[in-house]
Amino acid sequence: MSFKGEHILSVSQFDRDTIQHVFQIARNMQPYASRQKRTKVLEGAILGNLFFEPSTRTRVSFGCAFNLLGGEVRETTGMESSALSKGESLFDTARVISSYSDVIAMRHPQAGSVAEFALGSRVPVLNGGDGANEHPTQALLDLFTIERELASSGQSIDGMHIAMVGDLKFGRTVHSLSKLLKLYKNLRFTLISPKELAMPDDIVSAIENAGHQVNVTDVLEGNLNADIVYQTRIQEERFPSKTEANLYRGKFRLNQEIYTRYCKSNTVIMHPLPRDSRIEANELDNDLNLNPNLAIFRQADNGILVRMALFALTLGVEGIITNYECAVPWYSNKHSG
Repeated sequence: MSFKGEHILSVSQFDRDTIQHVFQIARNMQPYASRQKRTKVLEGAILGNLFFEPSTRTRVSFGCAFNLLGGEVRETTGMESSALSKGESLFDTARVISSYSDVIAMRHPQAGSVAEFALGSRVPVLNGGDGANEHPTQALLDLFTIERELASSGQSIDGMHIAMVGDLKFGRTVHSLSKLLKLYKNLRFTLISPKELAMPDDIVSAIENAGHQVNVTDVLEGNLNADIVYQTRIQEERFPSKTEANLYRGKFRLNQEIYTRYCKSNTVIMHPLPRDSRIEANELDNDLNLNPNLAIFRQADNGILVRMALFALTLGVEGIITNYECAVPWYSNKHSG
């Protein structure tokens, strides 16, 4: 189960035992994420945070997770501000940046690009999303959230029913999450999307071959009676034009009225964020903000815990974090939970 010195590039690297190992380390990170304590276990270590595609939550989450372990962060954002815009190869970039860093988190718009970068890196690389391909750390935090949310009502992931809604063709988060979920038992998947944006056939086949039930539909109403509803936005950046993306925007909107009518009273609502709140899209209505089953912000909080765990594991410090604890001298609202 050791990830020391290893890249985190794909969810295919994980089985149920390693997932639970990561989750246990993530739970151990709660006192630091909530500012009850500090740890300086990574003092002097440097994260190279390379985001060549727009990101807010993932980029900042990686940086905060590393800071909370005592490390420092150096960032590059946008292709145009990097040497890649001058024709430098991913291999050359990796060889140079890895000499400045102890670990690298990277996002890039092309599928397979992070794995290509990792071939040239001298330090562990964590995939922060590579095109429409994978987003393994998001999938892990999503799964961690699902486990926590279901446990609060006495349920487990085995036997659950999940409805995935929206752009399932280009949504890398649902691709990676589906690959992790197929490791569990007796799941029901309801895949709701426009026919043109359906889940790729290879992922559907993998789910079915693992023994799970799959219902593919382009109808929202009547198909939300699930334990988890996982909504995704239209991935505008993957379309040839904004005009084409607009054809699908706002087709599967979830609001409190629809939730009350079609969901169970304890159906958990998830979304990888950002949710598109523009009036023509509004995939998760603001009238859901006070719904206690809206887990999207707890989901984002969990990203810090999971990414802290992955940094600790790849740098081999997961067993000595408490040795470097110290007090928190400032006041934070997080202290009260």
